Amino acid sequence: MPTSHNLPSGQPGDAAWRKSTYSAAHNECVEIADLPNAIAVRDSKSVSHQPLVLPRSSFTDFITGCRTGHWDTPD
Repeated sequence: MPTSHNLPSGQPGDAAWRKSTYSAAHNECVEIADLPNAIAVRDSKSVSHQPLVLPRSSFTDFITGCRTGHWDTPD
């Protein structure tokens, strides 16, 4: 299971964030940024919050979990 990690010093300002194409028509936007050894994920409405940073080796597992509802909560 992916874990969050602290961003290395200086990385957030240098990151080039991209918005998910699936989020374009909705207010629930997710952005990702490629870091040297990781992928950062953040909510575009909360850019001041620390992003979730995943090792590149865990990013695919994270996306699979999102697609399959692994982290969904009951309504």
